[in-house]
Amino acid sequence: MALLVTKFGGSSVASIDKIKLIAKKIKHLQEEGNNVVVVVSAMGDTTDELIRLACMTGGNLSNREMDMLLATGEQQSAALLALTLQGLGAKAISLTGWQAGISSDANYSKARIYEIKAKRIKTELAAGNIVVVAGFQGLSPDGDITTLGRGGSDTSAVAIAASLAADKCLIFTDVDGVYTADPRMVEKAKKLSYIGYEEMLELASLGAGILQPRAVEFAMLYRVDVEVLCSFNNNSGTLVTEVNSVEKQRVVSGIADDRNCAKIALFDVPDKPGVAMILFKTLAKHAINVDMVIQSAMRNERNDIAFTIENNDLEKALPVVEKLVKEIGASGMAYGENVAKVSIVGAGMQSNPGVAADMFEALADANINIHMISTSEIKVSCIIDEDKIQAAVQVLHKKFELDKVE
Repeated sequence: MALLVTKFGGSSVASIDKIKLIAKKIKHLQEEGNNVVVVVSAMGDTTDELIRLACMTGGNLSNREMDMLLATGEQQSAALLALTLQGLGAKAISLTGWQAGISSDANYSKARIYEIKAKRIKTELAAGNIVVVAGFQGLSPDGDITTLGRGGSDTSAVAIAASLAADKCLIFTDVDGVYTADPRMVEKAKKLSYIGYEEMLELASLGAGILQPRAVEFAMLYRVDVEVLCSFNNNSGTLVTEVNSVEKQRVVSGIADDRNCAKIALFDVPDKPGVAMILFKTLAKHAINVDMVIQSAMRNERNDIAFTIENNDLEKALPVVEKLVKEIGASGMAYGENVAKVSIVGAGMQSNPGVAADMFEALADANINIHMISTSEIKVSCIIDEDKIQAAVQVLHKKFELDKVE
């Protein structure tokens, strides 16, 4: 008998008809002899609708109260799915995140799981129940409801799978696996049969959107096999797992694109110890995540520093940076919103020199200018003009012949 932890996203539970469809799939998994835990997201656009209602209050939207509100979306899904399973003759029970034993820190809206005491889940499984858990939520040390950030239900599912030592974590979504590129942008994008943790983490962090990065971190840390599948068909999916060096045959496994980017530059920054620390520590204090950083060559004991952030953090970042310009003695700043990031990812890049050069060649041939470059052992990212992003993804997919991978 296998222990499976499954997760169904918002599009999979967007209506009662869809809930009935996935309930049949879940019941079938149990009838095959599996113990089944199900983690669910809020129905469809419920989270966005709750945010809209909160904005109508006209008040200061404290993160604590927003977490109290937004957590209700997943609870609704969990209860409706448990009721539907019961209607099909299956034993089922719904649990909130905290009833399931999920403890988090107190960083409201972006909390991190630090412990799962899965005693209640184990008890319910032993009683023959399908256990339906509201994803995206936990309980702070002070007993407050917290949420785990967008996509947090993925993290809930993988963390629960790790705590239960589950045989596999199945992530059901509206696509049937991880593709070499967004199929909406590249007609010949291919579904991968497998992908390593490191590659998946890079793709998730770079904007691929299939799995939440923290979920992949959990999977990699605890060696949880995760399979990405479609809720609405029975096609095979993509297995996210440990890939040994013999299997690292792909030079490039996939291309990610991210339009949620903004670029900020500070000019004539004094070249002295501690300046970068002040800049980026202050941004971190305001919960502004910095991605790519470039520092130009020194001239007259000064240089320029450019970095990227999420575009939805730009409004919050600008007054902080404007104040820092005066504090550190820079001459000024500029910012740009109409940029995007395109990245190639592949474990095989470590042993194949010239991959970055091939990427730059493909972009140059397509007359796509590069503003910033960032590299790691298994990825190369470029900031380009936003209106060039689709062309960039297409030429890179062709350059690395990703339509031929398996």
